Formats: sequence, C-alpha cells, structure tokens
Amino acid sequence: MNALSEQILSELRHLLGEMSDGGSVGPSVYDTARALQFHGTVTGRQDAYAWLIAQQQADGGWGSADFPLFRHAPTWAALLALQRADPLPGAADAVQAATRFLERQPDPYAHAVPEDAPIGAELILPQLCGEAASLLGGVAFPRHQALLPLRQARLVKLGAVATLPSGHPLLHSWEAWGTSPTTACPDDDGSIGISPAATVAWRAHAVTQGSTPQVARADAYLQAASRATRSGIEGVVPNVWPINVFEPCWSLYTLHLAGLFAHPALAEAVRVIVAQLDARLGVRGLGPALHFAADADDTAVAMCVLRLAGRDPTVDALHQFEIGELFVTFPGERNASVSTNIHALHALRLLGKPAAGTSAYVEANRNSHGRWDNEKWHVSWLYPTAHAVAALAQGKPQWRDERALAALLQAQRDDGGWGAGRAPTFEETAYALFALHVMDGSEEPTGRRRIAQAVARALEWMLARHAAHALPQTPLWIGKELYCPIRVVRVAELAGLWLALRWGRRVLAEGAGAEP
Repeated sequence: MNALSEQILSELRHLLGEMSDGGSVGPSVYDTARALQFHGTVTGRQDAYAWLIAQQQADGGWGSADFPLFRHAPTWAALLALQRADPLPGAADAVQAATRFLERQPDPYAHAVPEDAPIGAELILPQLCGEAASLLGGVAFPRHQALLPLRQARLVKLGAVATLPSGHPLLHSWEAWGTSPTTACPDDDGSIGISPAATVAWRAHAVTQGSTPQVARADAYLQAASRATRSGIEGVVPNVWPINVFEPCWSLYTLHLAGLFAHPALAEAVRVIVAQLDARLGVRGLGPALHFAADADDTAVAMCVLRLAGRDPTVDALHQFEIGELFVTFPGERNASVSTNIHALHALRLLGKPAAGTSAYVEANRNSHGRWDNEKWHVSWLYPTAHAVAALAQGKPQWRDERALAALLQAQRDDGGWGAGRAPTFEETAYALFALHVMDGSEEPTGRRRIAQAVARALEWMLARHAAHALPQTPLWIGKELYCPIRVVRVAELAGLWLALRWGRRVLAEGAGAEP
C-alpha cells in the first residue's frame, strides 16, 4: 500500500508538471465531424473518418446512451460529415443507422429547454437540424421547436454587432451562426473562441477571402488541438482547447478535497501553478483559458486555490458576476449554474466574506433525496454534491448533513463504485469519497463506521481497476456534447484512490487501538 501511495504521488506530480501545454482533452465526435465537414475533401482525412465511424453506438447514434440529452449534436454532426464520405468503408451504413436513430429519438426540445442543455444548443441544434432536413427531405427528424425562438433572439443580437471581441463567449459557437470571417478574429492561440469547430468553420470562410496569415494561425491551432486529444489521428480534435486555466485550477482544487493540497511530495509542483495563477488573476477574473472571457466559475476556483496557498486574492473579481444573491457564470447566460454558485460560496467562505444568500441558494438547489443534481457543467450528480459538501462545511467544524450522507451511502453500487450512468466510474467514485471525507470529520461513531465500510468497499473496487498512467476515457463534462478533460479527471481518480488508501490505513490503526 505504501508503494502504491508513492506511485500515486509520483504520477500526480508528473501530471501537475505537464500543465503548461494548453491542456489535455479527449477527442470530440461533434468537433471532429464539423472539422471534417468544413475541411472540403475526404482526401487526407480517411483516418479521422474511420475514427468517427468507429465511435457510432450500436443503436445508430453517437454519445452515451446513459445521457440521451447530449447525443443530438454529435449525431447530427456525424451524419452531416459522413454524407459526403460515401466511398469510405462503412460510411453509407453509418448514415443509414444514424438516420434511423434520429427518427426514433424523442425530442427533448419539443416543448421546453432542459436546464442542463449542452453549450450553444439554441444555436447549434436548429442549424444542424435544418442542414440535415435539406439533405434528407421527408425524413421525420426531431425539430427542436423550443430552441427556435432562442436562436432567433440570439441572431438578432449578433446581427447588431459588427465584430465580437476576441475571446467572447458567443465565439465558442461561431460555427453555428457565423458567415463572415470579419465578425471574429483569432485569439493569440489562433482559435476562434477556444473551439476547434468554430475555428475550422471560420477558417473555411476566411480561405475564400484570401486571409492567408490568419488562416495559417488557425491551422497551427487546429494541429495543436488535435495533439491535445492524444488520439494520434490528424483531424481528430477536442470539444474545447486550450484549457490552460481550468485544468490547473480544478486539479489543485481536487487535491484540496482529498487532503493533498499541502502534501510535501507535491509542494513544488503546486507552488509553480499557484504562482502562475496569482500572476494571472486580476480584477477582471479568469476564464477557462488565458485568451477567453472571464467567468465566475474559473474565477471562484482560482480564488479558492490561491487562498488555500496562503495568498489573499481580492474578492472584487468575483463580485462582478453577482446578480442579487446569485453568481452567473457568464453575463447573459440562459440559466444559473449550481456548481458556479457552490464554488463562489467556497471562495467567499475561505476569504471570510459574507455569503448567506449564496449559501441559501446552494442549500435549496438539491433534490428530495439530498443530492445536487441539476448541474449544467457536469452530467453526474456526484460532482456538484462533493463540491457542495466541501463548500457548506468550510469554516464550520460541526457541520453535518444527514440527507446528503444518506444519499451517498445509498447510491453506492453493490460492487463498491458510484456512478450516475449504468456503470460506476473511477471519477465519480472519487467524488463520493471526497464528500464522505468531509462528512467523516463531524460524524458520530455509528456514522463513521458506516462511512468506513463504504470506503473499504470503494477501495477494493478502485484497486481492481487502477492502472498506472492510464488515460480516462469516460466523458462526463458538459460542453457542446459530453467531453473528458483528461488530466483534470485523472487527478481526481488518483486523489480519490490515495484518499481511500490513507483512510484504510487509519481505520486499521484505529481498530488495533493505535493512534491514526
């Protein structure tokens, strides 16, 4: 066990040391399909088309069947890309299967827009649906009626703006509304809105106008984004890139949840990242990437990390996102994010600032089972629940939450893992352990024994599935589709396993009558 703990710390140290390359993000069906569609020819992209076809599920759609809300964008996009790849093996069959899938699927946007709808759904889905309808007239596809007025309202606002500033949030979905390359300008990384799909669409329009230097920068960005997927296939790209603020911020925040933030073995790697964040966090806050608009979520987590490191960040950067007693992630967003407010609450409490309204909002936004499950950035209820428990307990040593504890213990699978889908995942099991770790400190002996039993089962499950330097594969984070920020998830997995190992040793010591 000691050797495994050391190996985990070594891998964590390695991961933290890598976080200067823009970030590591798993491959995206949606963005890859859009990139193939805008590329112009099949030539030179056969491997990317083969990858796209290989991602199709047995029912004809793309994306996890556990989370149907997030399957429309990748399936529409793949269908449109493969329409023009007829000569390639499997393309025609894939198109037929995708068509049948879309005909059978209930339309989640027929009457209303779900709270956890993917990013840019109001712009992206109606456009894709319209393109498919013009290609395959007469097919009874979903029509996404509830999104149409939202799309129209967005387009009216966009029509009144000549050029959006670099890094504006709406540039992230430029591929769904942009027609003139003059409405956007590549950022310093060469991207349009840190989106491969938006960048490749902008590039296709710019080529027709002979904007060669800008096109070359976009090409360099797309090549770098493709490398970030670790797929090794040219043309396969991620859902978002770079994430050079989000990745280190969430990784260090996760270390705190596991009790690893101040571990001596990680001290130098943590110090380097903290120094970078301290230099970058100004009064305007931070976004997921250096050249993207600031938002409340990244700003709040960065403030948490800096405060945990002994710095004293100003709270002004966070308050600019405050409307009443809530924090909006981006100004003008469709609905508030529970996890953004959880992170704002945690930051305010760490800084010793008033947060009664935010605390009340977080407390109120859970279901009758004690879970926080109405989240718009992550598909699993275990993610906001773990973070909410940590935020609510911050600075309150005797804080207890019987409902949340009961919900976590009841949700553990027979095999010892946790998961919101049909099968448990390492990432979600780690989140459950982070929450139980906080709760254990203020529980009565009976409650602590129940927690210890759950942790022992979780440890057995994790040990059976752990492999050194394995890359996470399951996409649970919400973008335009579900995606996987590889290092962020791997840090959570390793931190969860390290915590379970340490816990197991402590329980054994207590059982033997020794000091933990």
